[in-house]
Amino acid sequence: MALSAIFLMVFLLQHFAINLTSVFSADIFNQISHFMGTNPLVQFVLQPILIFGVIFHFVMGFILEIRNNRSSKVKYAYNNGSANSTWMSRNMIWSGLAILSFMVLHFVDFWFPEINTKFIQNDWSGLHNGEFRYFTELQHKFAYAPRVIFYCIAFCFLSLHLLHGFTSAFQSMGSTIGRKKLLQNISYFYSICIPLGFVFIALFHFFNHQ
Repeated sequence: MALSAIFLMVFLLQHFAINLTSVFSADIFNQISHFMGTNPLVQFVLQPILIFGVIFHFVMGFILEIRNNRSSKVKYAYNNGSANSTWMSRNMIWSGLAILSFMVLHFVDFWFPEINTKFIQNDWSGLHNGEFRYFTELQHKFAYAPRVIFYCIAFCFLSLHLLHGFTSAFQSMGSTIGRKKLLQNISYFYSICIPLGFVFIALFHFFNHQ
């Protein structure tokens, strides 16, 4: 569970960095997206690993929640009941479900169309009407206000999930010994800035779409 969490947090940082380029340069975003979308290592090795990591993390989260509810022991990452635990730790399953619903929409918006284009239509050019399509598709998705609102709400739940999950993942691996305060500060920075950055990207494209 901890390893999958750390793996997904690394991916999230990389995904944010790529998407952030869309704010500054459509050309750079298109170039990076095309490279990632046509690189065999990314498509046939890293992408299956990512999908497995996502499924594994959610399945293990649900299993742990079921086990905790059936036992009289303290819940996953709790200290000693609600008096000694944060709201985030007591509601990881709910923030996780909110993130799962977001991921379903995200897959429908971006991943499924990519799979259809590349593997069903067998079009790996990345072009539409002679130009790279990635930036235009991104802006098109964020032109619809209800979708943008849903994305922003989901990123808020992601922040709440990370505020507990980041430190908890490293604690589970014993990595907080002697440097708990440092990891907590990194956790706060990551858990707030990365989701906030995604919100900024969504709002930027909503207000600047053509």
